[in-house]
Amino acid sequence: MAWEGAGRRAVRGRYAGASIVKAAAMISPRSAFGMALVELADANPRMLVIDPDVCTSTQTALFRSSHPSRFIEVGIAEANAVGIAAGLAACGFVPWVSAFAVFLATRSCDQIRVSVAHADLPVKLNGSYGGLPTGRGGATHSAIEDIAIMRSMPNMTVLTPADASETRAMTALSLRLPGPVYLRTVRCELPALFGESHRPVPGVAVCLRPGTDLAILTEGMMAFKALAAAEALAEEGIRARVIHFGSVKPIDRAAILAASRECGVVLTVENHSRIGGFGSAVCEVLAEEAPCRASILGFPDVFLESGDDDAIFGKHGLDAAGIAAACRELLGARTR
Repeated sequence: MAWEGAGRRAVRGRYAGASIVKAAAMISPRSAFGMALVELADANPRMLVIDPDVCTSTQTALFRSSHPSRFIEVGIAEANAVGIAAGLAACGFVPWVSAFAVFLATRSCDQIRVSVAHADLPVKLNGSYGGLPTGRGGATHSAIEDIAIMRSMPNMTVLTPADASETRAMTALSLRLPGPVYLRTVRCELPALFGESHRPVPGVAVCLRPGTDLAILTEGMMAFKALAAAEALAEEGIRARVIHFGSVKPIDRAAILAASRECGVVLTVENHSRIGGFGSAVCEVLAEEAPCRASILGFPDVFLESGDDDAIFGKHGLDAAGIAAACRELLGARTR
Protein backbone atom coordinates (compact mmCIF):
# COMPACT_ATOMS: atom_id res chain seq x y z
CA MET A 1 0.00 0.00 0.00
CA ALA A 2 1.24 3.49 -0.84
CA TRP A 3 0.66 6.35 1.58
CA GLU A 4 -0.32 9.84 0.52
CA GLY A 5 -0.88 12.91 2.68
CA ALA A 6 -3.55 15.56 2.25
CA GLY A 7 -2.69 18.81 0.51
CA ARG A 8 0.39 19.02 -1.69
CA ARG A 9 2.87 17.15 0.50
CA ALA A 10 5.28 14.76 -1.21
CA VAL A 11 4.26 11.14 -1.24
CA ARG A 12 6.27 8.49 0.56
CA GLY A 13 6.83 4.98 -0.75
CA ARG A 14 5.99 3.74 -4.22
CA TYR A 15 4.59 7.04 -5.44
CA ALA A 16 7.48 9.30 -4.43
CA GLY A 17 7.09 12.68 -6.04
CA ALA A 18 3.32 12.51 -6.54
CA SER A 19 0.80 14.61 -4.65
CA ILE A 20 -2.83 14.83 -3.70
CA VAL A 21 -4.52 18.01 -4.91
CA LYS A 22 -7.51 18.92 -2.79
CA ALA A 23 -8.84 21.78 -4.91
CA ALA A 24 -8.53 22.02 -8.67
CA ALA A 25 -10.58 22.06 -11.84
CA MET A 26 -13.51 19.68 -12.11
CA ILE A 27 -13.00 17.19 -14.96
CA SER A 28 -15.01 14.08 -15.73
CA PRO A 29 -13.17 10.75 -16.01
CA ARG A 30 -14.92 10.09 -19.33
CA SER A 31 -13.39 13.28 -20.72
CA ALA A 32 -9.99 12.42 -19.27
CA PHE A 33 -10.20 9.01 -20.96
CA GLY A 34 -10.91 10.56 -24.35
CA MET A 35 -8.05 13.00 -23.99
CA ALA A 36 -5.70 10.23 -22.86
CA LEU A 37 -6.40 8.22 -26.02
CA VAL A 38 -5.31 11.16 -28.16
CA GLU A 39 -2.19 11.71 -26.04
CA LEU A 40 -1.20 8.03 -26.23
CA ALA A 41 -1.95 7.46 -29.91
CA ASP A 42 1.37 8.36 -31.51
CA ALA A 43 3.40 6.32 -29.03
CA ASN A 44 1.08 3.33 -29.53
CA PRO A 45 0.55 3.01 -33.30
CA ARG A 46 -1.24 -0.36 -33.00
CA MET A 47 -3.87 1.03 -30.67
CA LEU A 48 -7.34 1.21 -32.21
CA VAL A 49 -10.72 2.40 -30.91
CA ILE A 50 -13.96 0.52 -31.64
CA ASP A 51 -17.16 2.45 -31.01
CA PRO A 52 -20.73 1.11 -30.75
CA ASP A 53 -22.22 4.51 -31.67
CA VAL A 54 -21.55 6.29 -28.33
CA CYS A 55 -18.36 8.20 -29.13
CA THR A 56 -19.73 11.60 -28.15
CA SER A 57 -20.92 10.20 -24.82
CA THR A 58 -17.76 8.27 -23.96
CA GLN A 59 -15.54 11.00 -25.46
CA THR A 60 -13.80 8.73 -27.97
CA ALA A 61 -14.96 11.29 -30.54
CA LEU A 62 -11.74 13.09 -29.65
CA PHE A 63 -9.77 10.13 -30.98
CA ARG A 64 -12.00 9.92 -34.05
CA SER A 65 -11.11 13.52 -34.87
CA SER A 66 -7.37 13.11 -34.34
CA HIS A 67 -6.88 9.59 -35.78
CA PRO A 68 -9.86 8.77 -38.03
CA SER A 69 -8.13 5.85 -39.76
CA ARG A 70 -7.76 4.05 -36.42
CA PHE A 71 -11.36 4.59 -35.31
CA ILE A 72 -13.90 1.88 -36.17
CA GLU A 73 -17.62 2.61 -35.87
CA VAL A 74 -19.80 -0.52 -35.63
CA GLY A 75 -23.20 0.91 -34.73
CA ILE A 76 -25.24 0.01 -31.66
CA ALA A 77 -23.76 -3.48 -31.38
CA GLU A 78 -21.65 -3.92 -28.26
CA ALA A 79 -21.24 -7.69 -28.59
CA ASN A 80 -20.13 -7.30 -32.20
CA ALA A 81 -17.65 -4.61 -31.14
CA VAL A 82 -16.04 -6.98 -28.64
CA GLY A 83 -15.87 -9.78 -31.20
CA ILE A 84 -14.16 -7.48 -33.70
CA ALA A 85 -11.76 -6.33 -30.99
CA ALA A 86 -10.84 -9.91 -30.14
CA GLY A 87 -10.05 -10.64 -33.78
CA LEU A 88 -7.92 -7.52 -34.11
CA ALA A 89 -6.09 -8.32 -30.86
CA ALA A 90 -5.31 -11.80 -32.17
CA CYS A 91 -3.69 -10.10 -35.18
CA GLY A 92 -1.41 -7.95 -33.05
CA PHE A 93 -3.47 -4.79 -32.52
CA VAL A 94 -4.41 -3.34 -29.13
CA PRO A 95 -8.05 -2.32 -29.46
CA TRP A 96 -10.18 -0.32 -27.05
CA VAL A 97 -13.94 -0.93 -26.92
CA SER A 98 -15.59 2.06 -25.26
CA ALA A 99 -19.26 1.76 -24.40
CA PHE A 100 -21.77 2.33 -21.63
CA ALA A 101 -20.74 0.07 -18.75
CA VAL A 102 -24.19 -1.43 -18.32
CA PHE A 103 -24.32 -2.70 -21.90
CA LEU A 104 -20.64 -3.61 -22.17
CA ALA A 105 -20.86 -5.83 -19.07
CA THR A 106 -24.20 -7.45 -19.87
CA ARG A 107 -24.89 -7.51 -23.62
CA SER A 108 -21.25 -8.37 -24.35
CA CYS A 109 -20.63 -10.69 -21.42
CA ASP A 110 -20.43 -13.86 -23.52
CA GLN A 111 -18.02 -12.35 -26.04
CA ILE A 112 -15.84 -10.86 -23.30
CA ARG A 113 -15.69 -14.17 -21.43
CA VAL A 114 -15.08 -16.51 -24.37
CA SER A 115 -13.32 -14.40 -26.99
CA VAL A 116 -11.33 -12.04 -24.77
CA ALA A 117 -10.77 -13.30 -21.21
CA HIS A 118 -10.52 -17.01 -22.02
CA ALA A 119 -8.07 -16.25 -24.82
CA ASP A 120 -6.22 -13.74 -22.60
CA LEU A 121 -6.15 -11.20 -25.43
CA PRO A 122 -5.06 -7.56 -24.96
CA VAL A 123 -8.51 -6.08 -25.50
CA LYS A 124 -9.05 -2.98 -23.39
CA LEU A 125 -12.58 -2.20 -22.27
CA ASN A 126 -13.76 1.23 -21.17
CA GLY A 127 -16.96 0.86 -19.16
CA SER A 128 -18.18 4.44 -19.38
CA TYR A 129 -21.04 5.81 -17.26
CA GLY A 130 -20.11 3.29 -14.53
CA GLY A 131 -22.28 2.99 -11.43
CA LEU A 132 -24.97 5.55 -10.71
CA PRO A 133 -23.90 8.83 -12.31
CA THR A 134 -26.33 8.48 -15.18
CA GLY A 135 -29.43 9.22 -13.10
CA ARG A 136 -31.02 11.55 -15.62
CA GLY A 137 -30.02 9.23 -18.47
CA GLY A 138 -32.69 6.75 -17.42
CA ALA A 139 -32.99 3.96 -14.89
CA THR A 140 -31.89 1.30 -17.38
CA HIS A 141 -28.49 2.96 -17.85
CA SER A 142 -27.12 2.64 -14.32
CA ALA A 143 -24.36 0.03 -14.12
CA ILE A 144 -24.16 -1.40 -10.60
CA GLU A 145 -23.36 -5.00 -11.54
CA ASP A 146 -20.37 -4.50 -13.84
CA ILE A 147 -17.54 -4.86 -11.30
CA ALA A 148 -19.04 -8.13 -10.06
CA ILE A 149 -19.19 -9.47 -13.61
CA MET A 150 -15.74 -8.34 -14.68
CA ARG A 151 -13.80 -9.32 -11.57
CA SER A 152 -15.18 -12.86 -11.79
CA MET A 153 -13.48 -13.42 -15.16
CA PRO A 154 -10.03 -15.03 -15.11
CA ASN A 155 -7.23 -12.94 -16.66
CA MET A 156 -9.24 -9.70 -16.34
CA THR A 157 -7.74 -6.65 -14.60
CA VAL A 158 -10.35 -4.28 -13.14
CA LEU A 159 -9.46 -0.61 -12.58
CA THR A 160 -11.66 2.09 -11.03
CA PRO A 161 -9.95 5.52 -11.11
CA ALA A 162 -10.88 8.22 -8.62
CA ASP A 163 -10.30 11.32 -10.74
CA ALA A 164 -9.16 12.61 -14.11
CA SER A 165 -5.43 12.28 -13.42
CA GLU A 166 -5.79 8.70 -12.31
CA THR A 167 -8.00 7.97 -15.31
CA ARG A 168 -5.31 9.22 -17.68
CA ALA A 169 -2.63 7.25 -15.84
CA MET A 170 -4.76 4.09 -15.84
CA THR A 171 -5.49 4.44 -19.55
CA ALA A 172 -1.76 4.39 -20.18
CA LEU A 173 -1.29 1.58 -17.67
CA SER A 174 -3.93 -0.51 -19.45
CA LEU A 175 -1.88 -0.41 -22.64
CA ARG A 176 1.19 -1.67 -20.80
CA LEU A 177 -0.62 -4.64 -19.27
CA PRO A 178 -0.45 -7.76 -21.47
CA GLY A 179 -4.01 -9.09 -21.05
CA PRO A 180 -7.58 -7.77 -20.99
CA VAL A 181 -8.44 -4.77 -18.84
CA TYR A 182 -11.76 -3.32 -17.68
CA LEU A 183 -11.40 0.40 -16.97
CA ARG A 184 -14.45 1.91 -15.31
CA THR A 185 -15.09 5.61 -15.90
CA VAL A 186 -17.93 7.84 -14.73
CA ARG A 187 -19.80 10.62 -16.47
CA CYS A 188 -19.88 13.25 -13.72
CA GLU A 189 -17.19 15.85 -13.18
CA LEU A 190 -14.94 15.23 -10.19
CA PRO A 191 -12.44 17.38 -8.31
CA ALA A 192 -8.76 16.56 -8.64
CA LEU A 193 -7.42 14.16 -6.03
CA PHE A 194 -4.05 13.13 -7.47
CA GLY A 195 -1.32 15.14 -9.14
CA GLU A 196 -0.18 14.54 -12.71
CA SER A 197 2.81 12.53 -11.46
CA HIS A 198 0.57 9.90 -9.85
CA ARG A 199 1.41 6.44 -11.18
CA PRO A 200 -1.06 3.74 -10.13
CA VAL A 201 0.18 0.18 -9.77
CA PRO A 202 -2.05 -2.91 -10.19
CA GLY A 203 -2.77 -4.46 -6.82
CA VAL A 204 -1.53 -1.46 -4.81
CA ALA A 205 -4.00 0.70 -2.85
CA VAL A 206 -3.35 4.29 -1.76
CA CYS A 207 -3.88 5.47 1.81
CA LEU A 208 -5.40 8.94 1.57
CA ARG A 209 -5.82 9.61 5.29
CA PRO A 210 -4.28 7.91 8.35
CA GLY A 211 -6.35 6.65 11.25
CA THR A 212 -6.67 3.77 13.70
CA ASP A 213 -10.27 3.86 14.96
CA LEU A 214 -11.68 2.33 11.79
CA ALA A 215 -10.81 2.02 8.12
CA ILE A 216 -12.94 3.22 5.19
CA LEU A 217 -12.00 1.34 2.02
CA THR A 218 -13.24 2.85 -1.22
CA GLU A 219 -13.17 2.41 -4.99
CA GLY A 220 -13.40 4.96 -7.77
CA MET A 221 -15.24 8.23 -7.22
CA MET A 222 -16.29 7.27 -3.69
CA ALA A 223 -12.89 8.35 -2.36
CA PHE A 224 -14.08 11.96 -2.19
CA LYS A 225 -17.19 11.12 -0.25
CA ALA A 226 -15.19 8.97 2.15
CA LEU A 227 -12.67 11.76 2.77
CA ALA A 228 -15.51 14.18 3.53
CA ALA A 229 -17.01 11.66 5.94
CA ALA A 230 -13.62 11.18 7.63
CA GLU A 231 -13.30 14.93 8.13
CA ALA A 232 -16.72 15.05 9.80
CA LEU A 233 -15.79 12.11 12.04
CA ALA A 234 -12.50 13.80 12.98
CA GLU A 235 -14.48 16.66 14.50
CA GLU A 236 -15.97 14.06 16.85
CA GLY A 237 -12.57 12.65 17.75
CA ILE A 238 -12.91 9.60 15.48
CA ARG A 239 -9.77 8.89 13.44
CA ALA A 240 -10.81 7.15 10.22
CA ARG A 241 -8.25 5.71 7.86
CA VAL A 242 -9.28 6.19 4.20
CA ILE A 243 -7.81 3.86 1.57
CA HIS A 244 -8.51 4.14 -2.15
CA PHE A 245 -8.47 0.96 -4.25
CA GLY A 246 -8.09 2.06 -7.84
CA SER A 247 -7.21 -1.55 -8.60
CA VAL A 248 -10.10 -3.82 -7.65
CA LYS A 249 -8.51 -6.80 -9.38
CA PRO A 250 -5.80 -7.57 -8.48
CA ILE A 251 -6.63 -6.25 -5.01
CA ASP A 252 -4.19 -5.08 -2.36
CA ARG A 253 -4.50 -7.87 0.20
CA ALA A 254 -1.79 -6.38 2.39
CA ALA A 255 -3.66 -3.08 2.74
CA ILE A 256 -6.86 -4.92 3.67
CA LEU A 257 -5.12 -7.09 6.25
CA ALA A 258 -3.36 -4.08 7.77
CA ALA A 259 -6.68 -2.23 8.05
CA SER A 260 -8.22 -5.19 9.84
CA ARG A 261 -5.34 -5.75 12.26
CA GLU A 262 -4.58 -2.10 12.99
CA CYS A 263 -8.11 -0.66 13.06
CA GLY A 264 -10.32 -3.67 13.85
CA VAL A 265 -13.32 -2.17 12.03
CA VAL A 266 -13.66 -1.94 8.23
CA LEU A 267 -16.31 -0.21 6.12
CA THR A 268 -16.21 -0.60 2.33
CA VAL A 269 -17.86 2.04 0.14
CA GLU A 270 -18.64 1.56 -3.54
CA ASN A 271 -20.61 3.02 -6.43
CA HIS A 272 -21.97 -0.44 -7.15
CA SER A 273 -24.31 -3.08 -5.81
CA ARG A 274 -23.38 -4.57 -2.43
CA ILE A 275 -23.49 -7.96 -4.16
CA GLY A 276 -20.31 -9.25 -5.75
CA GLY A 277 -18.41 -5.99 -6.14
CA PHE A 278 -15.55 -4.25 -4.35
CA GLY A 279 -16.93 -4.86 -0.86
CA SER A 280 -17.31 -8.54 -1.59
CA ALA A 281 -13.70 -8.69 -2.77
CA VAL A 282 -12.53 -7.09 0.49
CA CYS A 283 -14.65 -9.36 2.65
CA GLU A 284 -13.31 -12.43 0.87
CA VAL A 285 -9.80 -11.43 1.98
CA LEU A 286 -10.95 -10.67 5.52
CA ALA A 287 -12.80 -13.97 5.85
CA GLU A 288 -9.76 -15.93 4.71
CA GLU A 289 -7.02 -14.22 6.71
CA ALA A 290 -8.08 -11.52 9.19
CA PRO A 291 -11.75 -11.54 10.27
CA CYS A 292 -12.95 -8.34 11.90
CA ARG A 293 -16.14 -6.30 12.23
CA ALA A 294 -16.89 -5.23 8.65
CA SER A 295 -19.76 -3.86 6.60
CA ILE A 296 -20.38 -3.23 2.90
CA LEU A 297 -21.93 0.11 1.95
CA GLY A 298 -23.25 0.06 -1.60
CA PHE A 299 -26.55 -0.01 -3.42
CA PRO A 300 -29.06 -2.59 -2.17
CA ASP A 301 -30.47 -5.42 -4.29
CA VAL A 302 -32.61 -3.12 -6.44
CA PHE A 303 -32.64 -1.51 -9.87
CA LEU A 304 -31.88 2.19 -9.48
CA GLU A 305 -34.40 4.85 -10.39
CA SER A 306 -33.94 7.84 -12.67
CA GLY A 307 -33.29 11.19 -11.04
CA ASP A 308 -30.72 13.50 -9.51
CA ASP A 309 -27.49 11.63 -8.78
CA ASP A 310 -26.80 13.31 -5.45
CA ALA A 311 -30.34 12.65 -4.26
CA ILE A 312 -30.09 8.96 -5.18
CA PHE A 313 -26.69 8.60 -3.53
CA GLY A 314 -28.13 10.22 -0.42
CA LYS A 315 -31.21 8.02 -0.41
CA HIS A 316 -28.99 4.95 -0.17
CA GLY A 317 -26.57 6.37 2.40
CA LEU A 318 -23.79 6.83 -0.14
CA ASP A 319 -23.09 10.49 0.54
CA ALA A 320 -20.66 11.84 3.14
CA ALA A 321 -23.34 11.99 5.83
CA GLY A 322 -24.43 8.43 5.14
CA ILE A 323 -20.88 7.11 5.18
CA ALA A 324 -20.19 8.87 8.50
CA ALA A 325 -23.40 7.44 9.95
CA ALA A 326 -22.41 3.92 8.85
CA CYS A 327 -19.02 4.40 10.55
CA ARG A 328 -20.65 5.47 13.81
CA GLU A 329 -22.98 2.48 13.68
CA LEU A 330 -20.07 0.09 13.16
CA LEU A 331 -18.10 1.61 16.02
CA GLY A 332 -21.14 1.50 18.27
CA ALA A 333 -21.72 -2.15 17.44
CA ARG A 334 -18.13 -2.94 18.41
CA THR A 335 -18.60 -1.50 21.90
CA ARG A 336 -21.98 -3.10 22.60
